Amino acid sequence: MVYQIRITGHLGREWTDWFEGLTIMLEDNGDTLLTGPLVDQAALHGLLKKVRDLGMPLRSVIPLEEGEHVELPSHDPASAERLGGRSAARAGSNQ
Repeated sequence: MVYQIRITGHLGREWTDWFEGLTIMLEDNGDTLLTGPLVDQAALHGLLKKVRDLGMPLRSVIPLEEGEHVELPSHDPASAERLGGRSAARAGSNQ
């Protein structure tokens, strides 16, 4: 199952390895989207523990069908930064 997880705040570049296998998108509204496949509920819970350990507020967890992308009102795909399938953080990002 593919999940889209929205958290408040931008992740720094140093976190991309920690979330290996997920696409990380930084949005202009200050949110970060983590999107990618998780093999089972245990993997989802492990990912949510990582988000908790970062101390960044969790905004949503949305299960997606393969290839589906959910656009919430605060999401503007054209404004997301992308770097090789993953985003690079802006200077002064929240961690």
